[in-house]
Amino acid sequence: MGLGLLAVFSAQVQALERPRDRVVLTISGQIGVSNQGGAAVFDMAMLEALPQHRFATRTPWEPGVVRFSGPLLRDVLALVQARGQRLHATALNDYRITLPLQDARDFDVIIATRMNEQPMPVRTRGPLFVIYPFDSDPQLQHARFYERSIWQLRSIEVIE
Repeated sequence: MGLGLLAVFSAQVQALERPRDRVVLTISGQIGVSNQGGAAVFDMAMLEALPQHRFATRTPWEPGVVRFSGPLLRDVLALVQARGQRLHATALNDYRITLPLQDARDFDVIIATRMNEQPMPVRTRGPLFVIYPFDSDPQLQHARFYERSIWQLRSIEVIE
C-alpha cells in the first residue's frame, strides 16, 4: 500500500472511538488522530474490530508453522495518521526495539491478537505481537526482522 492510499484511508477517518475496556496498546508521537491526551489508545475490541489479516508462518520461537491473525500494522498506523519514519515499540517488560515505518508499507506485518486462533495470554507472548510473515519472502528470514518482531507489545511511538 503506497503513501497515497494511506492518505486516502486516513482522510476517511473522522474520529477514533475511546476504549471501553482495558487499554492494550498506546500509539503516540507523530500521529494526527488521538483519543486520549495526544495519544491513540486501543482496547482489544477496537483492534479486533479492524479488518483482520491472517497468515501462517514458521518462527524462531515456536515449533512448526504457527497461524497469526490481527490487523495489519499499516492499517493501524493509517488510522492514527502516523507521519514519522520510525517506530519505537515497547513491550510489557520494557524491551524496546526500533523498526522502520517502511516495513509496514513493504510487508504484511500484523499486530497479532491471536495465535493459532486463540487469544494470546502474556505467558505466551501476548496479548499483542508484532509479527512478520517470515515464510512469504526469503529476505524476511533474517535476524534483523526476527528482532523487529516484538511480543507483549504495549506501545508504539512514531518518530521522524
